[in-house]
Amino acid sequence: MSLRKFLKGIKSRLKKIELKMLVKRPDIKLVVGASKIKYDGWILTEIDFLNILKDEDWQYALKKNTVSAILAEHVWEHLYEKDGLLGAKNCFQYLKPGGHMRVAVPDGFHPDKEYIEYVRPGGHGAGADDHKVLYNYKSFGKLFEDAGFTVKFLEYFDENGKFHYQEWSPDDGMIVRSKRYDDRNADGTLRYTSLIVDAVKK
Repeated sequence: MSLRKFLKGIKSRLKKIELKMLVKRPDIKLVVGASKIKYDGWILTEIDFLNILKDEDWQYALKKNTVSAILAEHVWEHLYEKDGLLGAKNCFQYLKPGGHMRVAVPDGFHPDKEYIEYVRPGGHGAGADDHKVLYNYKSFGKLFEDAGFTVKFLEYFDENGKFHYQEWSPDDGMIVRSKRYDDRNADGTLRYTSLIVDAVKK
């Protein structure tokens, strides 16, 4: 084993221990795939110490029905659809009743062809070489419904290119790549938006 791999393993174990300590707070709010963002009151996690597909990672730090909220901005498109469903099911188990996931992915019904070329699997945008699925509101909503959630759409384009928007608070989960918060939309033209849902555990 290389020294680099060994040190990465040590760091991962330390992060798992840190996560186990952090989730002792009464209101557990997790960001999965945090990528160095920071939001007050939210616990940041990454795949190397909380892989949403591995139940053993969840079990190590958390108890079922204890998490208030989960935030995932541009994570699910990096999972194959069957893994996306597994991840959603795992999240469902650990959310408390009434808890929610706020999830954003690139929007497959965005009418701008350049946007689609940027975000599609194998596209030219940042990270698109690892994108596995380009969801639209129908396919993404079904995935979370199949995992047991009730789905509320916050932002999306429909198949006719019409944009739909429901007011949402960043306190419940901040999505930067959105109508209001992405700088590329500052002049009112929706150059970059996401398909955003709240998936609620009833």
